[in-house]
Amino acid sequence: MPGAPFVASKVFLERPTWLIFAARFMKTFSSIQQLLTTLTREQKLLSELFEKRKILSFNYDYALELVDYDADKITALIDYSVIRQNGSNLELDDLFLQFFEQVMEVNEEINVSYINEHIQNIKQSIIYYLQENNETRKYGYLRQVKQALRKIGAIALRNVVDLNRNIDNTFKNEPNYKIKKTKLEHLDEKRNTIYALINHTDHLVSGEEEQTFFKVASDEELNRIIILLKLQLNECRHNLIDIQKQIIDYLNRIKYQSGVIEKLRQIKYLKDQFELRSKTSIRELLADNKAVIFESNPVYPLNISLDQLQTDDEAKTVIEKVAKRIRTSVKVTQPLAGSISDEYLETQVQEEIQINLDEVKNSFLAGGNNLFDFICAYDFGKEVSFDDCVTIYCQMISQFDTLFKITDVYNNKQDVEFAVVYPK
Repeated sequence: MPGAPFVASKVFLERPTWLIFAARFMKTFSSIQQLLTTLTREQKLLSELFEKRKILSFNYDYALELVDYDADKITALIDYSVIRQNGSNLELDDLFLQFFEQVMEVNEEINVSYINEHIQNIKQSIIYYLQENNETRKYGYLRQVKQALRKIGAIALRNVVDLNRNIDNTFKNEPNYKIKKTKLEHLDEKRNTIYALINHTDHLVSGEEEQTFFKVASDEELNRIIILLKLQLNECRHNLIDIQKQIIDYLNRIKYQSGVIEKLRQIKYLKDQFELRSKTSIRELLADNKAVIFESNPVYPLNISLDQLQTDDEAKTVIEKVAKRIRTSVKVTQPLAGSISDEYLETQVQEEIQINLDEVKNSFLAGGNNLFDFICAYDFGKEVSFDDCVTIYCQMISQFDTLFKITDVYNNKQDVEFAVVYPK
């Protein structure tokens, strides 16, 4: 046939491409060390992808910037199915996304099938345990039962926490009332399913279904696991009862709010049709309503003191901001100051005689009297008190001690004791 060679050649050309794609898709990590090394090396990119997991678009160019523009790193993550590429956008693979959410306890999906799956695994392992004669393999089945029981308790608690968070987020964040009500009803069905699985698990570990196994295989570790599981299941029951009350309360609120919104819509329609006053008694209702919300807000003026305006550094800045907001057409004329009096322009000279210690020192070195008597008798050009003489005496010794001979002889004058000092 004329078209046969074309079909055959087409299949021949496309097959290698499909094989390459399949080999690339099946690429997996060869060891835990390789997995951890890859995740650690690209932790910056993976952290951004996880934080923005709810954003619909995570651009490839932005991811390239996070890996220092090394496209091979992004290609390696895609090859190992850590991330997926959709056109020019990237996102975490569902397997790793679910793993990160469960470990970080931020997952919002409530999957009750895990509990049912573990219950079925427990029943199968019990059958294998009772049918097995080899003790080593028997212990292996018992170990599987213990692991499944531990997982059931943790999964049940996790589901209850997620259920409570989802209910709260749905009521507070969902803007559509119909969708909000539908979601809450769906979450209530999840609650019933979780409650039924908890009762089924409790019935199973109580030995009512598998009496032979729990009598034969009972050991200390299994008993501890069962006791802990029962405590976890009881805690879940109590929380589910509170969750049921919360769902009922939220549904009642939605019903009330829906009624209020429907009434507001009717009022809005009548207002738009200019029939609100004629078809309703709104005028009489508002006249009889004395609610505080209908009263005008009281104003309490607070005047700032002039002292604060003059001393506070921030007062000027505040006044300037207020002045910019208030624009007035009135032009304020600045008053002219009066002429300055001639008295303020007159030059006033005040003379003060200063004591020149160098001149006093030179006169003392030229004489032979002791320093204190010399100072008391010295003519300073102005009247000097006895206390000033004592001050000058101390200043002279502190500044010119190398030029003086300070003796061990002391004299008294007006109840002041001083050392006898002579010039060298």
